[in-house]
Amino acid sequence: MENMIKLLADHAEPSVRYRIAVGVKGFTGQSQEVVQLRLAVKESSRIQTMLGSRDSQDRFPWHAYQKWNGSFWVFLVLADLGYPPGDESLIPLREQTLEWLLDPGRLKAIPLINGRWRRCACQEGGAVFSLLRLGLADSRVEQLVHMLIKWQWPDGGWNCDKHPEASHSSFHESCIPLRALNAFWLASGDEKIKIARDSAAERFLSRFLYKNPATGIAIKPEFTKPAYPAYWHYDYLYGLRTMMECGFINDPRCKDALDLLESKRLPDGGFRAETKYYQHSHKTQTGHSLVDWGGISKRQFNPFVTAEALGIFKAASRI
Repeated sequence: MENMIKLLADHAEPSVRYRIAVGVKGFTGQSQEVVQLRLAVKESSRIQTMLGSRDSQDRFPWHAYQKWNGSFWVFLVLADLGYPPGDESLIPLREQTLEWLLDPGRLKAIPLINGRWRRCACQEGGAVFSLLRLGLADSRVEQLVHMLIKWQWPDGGWNCDKHPEASHSSFHESCIPLRALNAFWLASGDEKIKIARDSAAERFLSRFLYKNPATGIAIKPEFTKPAYPAYWHYDYLYGLRTMMECGFINDPRCKDALDLLESKRLPDGGFRAETKYYQHSHKTQTGHSLVDWGGISKRQFNPFVTAEALGIFKAASRI
């Protein structure tokens, strides 16, 4: 594994080097090396490609939620890659995202069925998480947080399923809001937010991050297949990263997921992306990405997945 760490520490992609510096080597965000790496992330070809379609008003000429090129999705990826905070040139994209999320007509249409709000909460959660990470949060982020808490289901998660018989929350819809509540609690220290965060985390921990506790089998096969970017899709690696951020990576209920990840290490010490949710294209189309994130392979490691896995192992004292 040491050889893989060294390989990724010298990788051509700055965001991979950033992940290794912070997640594995333990450099702080204030260190000169990390500051320089984040600037390199901003100037990297992948980031320039993602942001290069802005119009004369620094907005994208398509809807904020267009997969995977809308401002909402771009912000979510930038926040994970280590893009430096406080870039005011991104404010028009922030406005594009928040105008959509806080549209009064949209909010009025959210249904309450059998006492549970049916909401694709990964949308509000993704905006909260990314705007906090990117240093672009304002009072509207707190508004989104309180909406998330209002919509939270009794089991701690969220769901947009409009079938009246739906009785439990969705992993897909709940993991990003969990990251959002954690980020907001770290920024605010509000104990009510921590209680809501812990309730959401328990939803995942009680299922060992991916298993049906009654059978010991994966709840869904795709939960065992890491992807990068995952976008709104849940998998156990995404769950482990979320537990790491929340400080729960050493909870005994993470062990099965950590063991599963360790079992998938390639001979060279890397880890594969086992599925992907985008098509690489040079044209802006729904479901397509202007950036290639390394794809999937049965033999070749994916640097983004590997850097994420190594950071998790470091936090879990497995390195």
